[in-house]
Amino acid sequence: MKKKSIRIGMLTPSSNTVLEPITSKMVANLDGVSVHFSRLKVLEISLKAFAVSQFDIEPFMDAARMLADARVDVIVWNGTSAGWIGFEADRQLCKAIHDELGILATTSTLALCDALKAIGARKIGLVTPYLDEIQNKIISNFEMEGVDCISERHLRDPGNFSFSEVTSVCIEKLVHEVAQEAPEAVVIFCTNLRGAPLVDPLENVLGLHIFDTVSVAVWKALQLAGVDTKSVKGWGRLFEQELS
Repeated sequence: MKKKSIRIGMLTPSSNTVLEPITSKMVANLDGVSVHFSRLKVLEISLKAFAVSQFDIEPFMDAARMLADARVDVIVWNGTSAGWIGFEADRQLCKAIHDELGILATTSTLALCDALKAIGARKIGLVTPYLDEIQNKIISNFEMEGVDCISERHLRDPGNFSFSEVTSVCIEKLVHEVAQEAPEAVVIFCTNLRGAPLVDPLENVLGLHIFDTVSVAVWKALQLAGVDTKSVKGWGRLFEQELS
């Protein structure tokens, strides 16, 4: 009997150049698993009205409907907008996708919450490229979810395309700095930062769980699709972790 193909759909910010190639590399060795992408317009991360309106639900639904045409098993919003808009926005999006299309859905932010719960982490170190106003919102919204940010670093960049140009050296430096405050996990919170390839070596050096938002999106999507995440090697401890 032919093995069932697993298709994962990713909703992708239009100016993001990181998550697609990294996601594809993560699943490259998984037999029968493929990832498919649908884009929506995202150009700037700020609290300006036009920037916030980028994340209205209808563009997401339009992009999700196109993924549904490919008969995907799971749809993931691979962006972190709920960090500053509020986590409830992602929960409503996932419900809307499932109610209309009958497809399981998650987001990188909700997947991160699941990853933190899986290891019992409530104190995090937070690394982002965002503006002060965005960083403050993210910290506040994590607090509402019972997660305290005890150390943080951010680059004060409105992005979004420019996030992809942040060097690995810079990201590593920021992770090391927030790790000095002994959080229970370090979070690299932006799907256009090249954090995922750094997770495995940084975890080995620091002895901490490090959760990158591209990585957690893949981890949760595979779980929802019934794929054993332990088959993903070299991308960090998370893929050995099962939900509690």
